[in-house]
Amino acid sequence: MRWSERLIPDLTGRRALVTGPTSGLGYQTALALLRKNADVVIAGRDPARTGDAARRLASESGRTPDVLELDLADLSSVQTAAAKAVASYESLDLLVNNAGVMAPPMRRTADGFELQIGTNHLGHFALTMRLVPLLVKAPAPRVVTVSSFMHRTVRGISLGDLRAAGHYSRWDAYGKSKLANVLFMYELQRRAGSYLSSFGAHPGFASTELQTTGPSLGGVNLEARALKVATAVIAQPAAAGAWPSLYAATKRDLPPGSFVGPGFAEWRGTPKVVQASRTARDPELARLLWSWSADATGVDLPL
Repeated sequence: MRWSERLIPDLTGRRALVTGPTSGLGYQTALALLRKNADVVIAGRDPARTGDAARRLASESGRTPDVLELDLADLSSVQTAAAKAVASYESLDLLVNNAGVMAPPMRRTADGFELQIGTNHLGHFALTMRLVPLLVKAPAPRVVTVSSFMHRTVRGISLGDLRAAGHYSRWDAYGKSKLANVLFMYELQRRAGSYLSSFGAHPGFASTELQTTGPSLGGVNLEARALKVATAVIAQPAAAGAWPSLYAATKRDLPPGSFVGPGFAEWRGTPKVVQASRTARDPELARLLWSWSADATGVDLPL
C-alpha cells in the first residue's frame, strides 16, 4: 500500500516538538501531527513569526500548538528553551529536528561557529541532549533529524569545519552540515537506542523558503535567481516534502536507525527507506563528530 498522511495513526495523548515551524517542511509537519490529534510544541527563533504560525496552524487544524522561543544559533537560547520544556511538560514522545539555514554568506553563530553547521547540527545536537530527560519519560520516544540529499556532495567533515577554519564555500558548508545531521542520527541510535529510537529523513527537492532565503542574503545574484526558478518549476510542494519526516515520525514498524527519503529517485513522491552516503554511514567519523559536538556545546547524553 502506498503511504499517505491518511495512514498516520491517531496521536491522541502524544506530544511532539517541531523546530523551524513557521513555513515549509516544519509548518507542514506540525500541521499533519495536529490533524492527527497530537499535542504539538512549535519552536522558532522569531516570536512574532512563530506566534503567527501557531494561529494559522490552529485555524487549519482546529488544535492550537504551544509556542517555544528557540534560536538554534545561540546555545544559551537552546539551554533556556530546553529548560522551559522540561519544566512545562511531563514527557516528550517525538522530537523533529527540522529547522535549518541554507547557503548564506559567511556568518557565525552567537558562540562563534560557522552559521550552517552551528544551526543545522550543533543547535539540534544540544537541544536533543537537553531534551533526553523528557524523551525517556515517554513510552516509545522518537527523534527525527532532517537532512538533505546534499549530504552526498561532501566526502568528509573535520573539527575545523565547526568554525570554518580556512576558505568558506557556502554550498560545501551546507553539505557538511547535512552530513553532520545523518552522522548524528546514526550515532544517536548507537548510543541511546536502548531508550529512544533515532531516525533520519530528507525531503528530496521541495519548494520552501530555505532554497531562496540563504542564497539571497548576499544580494539577489544569478545563483539565487536560478535556484528560485528551479524551485518553482521542478520542486514538489512543501507538504509532500514533509512526508519523509512524518513517515519516520509515525510509522509503527519502521526499524530504528532508518533514513527516509522520497520514493522517486529520492527526488519527489511518497516516502521510503533509502540509503545514506557511505561517508554518512562511517561509524568512526560519527564517533568523532559526536565528541567534537559534545565539546563544542558543553552537553552530552545525560544517561
